[in-house]
Amino acid sequence: MRVLVTGGRGQLARDVATRWTAAGDEVVGLTRDDLDVRDRDAVLGAITTTRPDVVVNCAAWTAVDACEGDPDRAFAVNALGVRWVREACEIAGAHLVQVSTDYVFDGTSPRPYREWDPPRPASVYGASKLGGEHEAGPDATIVRTSWVCGEHGNNMVRTVLRLVEERTTLSFVDDQRGCPTFTTDLADALRRLAADRRPGIHHVTNRGAVSWYEFVREIVAAAGHDPEMVEPISTADLDPPRPAPRPANSVLDNAVLRLAGLPELRDFRAPLDELVLALTT
Repeated sequence: MRVLVTGGRGQLARDVATRWTAAGDEVVGLTRDDLDVRDRDAVLGAITTTRPDVVVNCAAWTAVDACEGDPDRAFAVNALGVRWVREACEIAGAHLVQVSTDYVFDGTSPRPYREWDPPRPASVYGASKLGGEHEAGPDATIVRTSWVCGEHGNNMVRTVLRLVEERTTLSFVDDQRGCPTFTTDLADALRRLAADRRPGIHHVTNRGAVSWYEFVREIVAAAGHDPEMVEPISTADLDPPRPAPRPANSVLDNAVLRLAGLPELRDFRAPLDELVLALTT
């Protein structure tokens, strides 16, 4: 396939480019400097000139707390930008893969969220990403994922690996649960869905639901340190408190993959070990 990837400096976009190229695709990665998705003319020009088979839209403003203070920018990038990408895809005959988030849910469900559960975002970031889902349209492949970690970006694994070298104890919340997802595995899943041009919403996360506290213990252990150095705290104890609310339950049920007979991603501990090794050697 000929593929255009927006948001090309992001951790997912970089692994999409690497892994899809290794699979035989021709990948054009455009960074924010190359293409600002808020610019309709630029988006139309880039996509209609490249004439890709698939566009993977990884461009997003993901600074959750900053979005809370600047909703216009959040919606311009995460929602309206998707409108321009979809329009250009329709002109070029390209299939759109839109990356979305667990933050479209408010986290109050007592069970994992399925693709058919009604979204109810509690933050500006979540609302803007839900807007992007609407703008992507019914024919796009929409992939909601969560707690994304990879070799090429700022994420929880990198943060913890730095902190264990600086501190003797770490404190992380134990009342927010989700599924860590690793960009290598996610990139491969996106390719399978894109190749089939599968429409609609898909939840795609690595298997294994944990709290942030439990996840950090796994990271610390994978790095060869004592997980007992990690202490649990509640979200209410965070000092200072975060401007944007976080979903208490971010666990996504990958129901569409399962019911369609498509392969689900591995337990997160396997790619975690691989990532820790890559970042520490």
